[in-house]
Amino acid sequence: MIFLIEYKRLEGRIVTFKTYNESERAQAERERLEIELDLNRKSIDHEVVLLEAESESAIRRTHRRYFEDLSDFAKSLGNGS
Repeated sequence: MIFLIEYKRLEGRIVTFKTYNESERAQAERERLEIELDLNRKSIDHEVVLLEAESESAIRRTHRRYFEDLSDFAKSLGNGS
């Protein structure tokens, strides 16, 4: 699966989260580019990424900073977790 994430760093929250099948890769890439161009025109600084994994749970494990509350994430870093 392919996951499109638009993440607002300053607030530590996901703005956009979409999933695509492998057969929809071109559509996912187009949408990522459209979001980035729109954000650039509006001078908005968000992170926009396409990630691949077998499941959403895998993405939540490997890229948990997108899904956890910022204070929880900071605590886990402090504990070496």
